Amino acid sequence: MRVATTEPGVQYHTANFLDGSFPGTSGRVYRRGDAFCLETHHFPDSPSQPSFPSTVLRPGQTYRTTTVHTFGTC
Repeated sequence: MRVATTEPGVQYHTANFLDGSFPGTSGRVYRRGDAFCLETHHFPDSPSQPSFPSTVLRPGQTYRTTTVHTFGTC
């Protein structure tokens, strides 16, 4: 998998809280580590770090971002 984004950061989340008691839509039970998420965004501490990209959005401005996930085989 390849992730291309206009955002400066990526947050990685895992499903380590799953305990095997949650069934998905197919009826298969999801276990710890069966899922992950890549969330693109600015760095969480951007407002406090002058060297980080700005997160200020002024009235009338539009916020746009692009993230493309590409899947392939080796």
